[in-house]
Amino acid sequence: MAKTLRKLIKFVFIMGLVVGLIWLIHQYGVETIRENVKYMGIWAPVGIFALRFISVVIPALPSTAWSLLAGGVLGNFWIALITVVLADVVACSLGFYLAKRFGRNLVEKLVGTRFMDKVDKVSQRHLESNFFLLVGFLMTGLFDFVSYGAGLTTTKWVQFVPALLIGVLISNTPVVAIGANMFADGYARWLIVLAILGIFSLAILTGWLQRRNNDTARG
Repeated sequence: MAKTLRKLIKFVFIMGLVVGLIWLIHQYGVETIRENVKYMGIWAPVGIFALRFISVVIPALPSTAWSLLAGGVLGNFWIALITVVLADVVACSLGFYLAKRFGRNLVEKLVGTRFMDKVDKVSQRHLESNFFLLVGFLMTGLFDFVSYGAGLTTTKWVQFVPALLIGVLISNTPVVAIGANMFADGYARWLIVLAILGIFSLAILTGWLQRRNNDTARG
């Protein structure tokens, strides 16, 4: 029951942010919002980077919303994507390092006792023996827990970093694209098609990984 409630709260938060962005578009107009963001200069992507970074290091906080926000307000799809990907790479690398350096006790303090079971399940999957499975897990919404879980195993940096780069790049692209197209005014409409296909593919991948985990656990 508690897990369902957390998922519902996270979903409502994300949907609220989406609705809020749409309201801003109709209330103030695309160009007005873009101009206001431009006045912030480098601080706009820095702010998005910080928010995304914190939400990954502390997985209890929702992180998907910041990908949508980046695509929506930064005004440039590539700047938004690079900002989010860099935040994920730095945050996940930090999580991997902390888990490997300080162990389970520190990880539990960061993610919380109620989320520690997710980290433990990841660490028991033997991802260090399957690079593509590691990439697959890093492409799901559990990538922050995966980073901590992988750090608790014998996974090496040379395995983790390439998998992380591939995973966050593929998974973030469709979400940032959706945010960008919410503000698009005749620009890059093809991105929304790729975004929908990407989200659909990630949903299939997540379902497959969950079934694989369940089958392994029963075996």
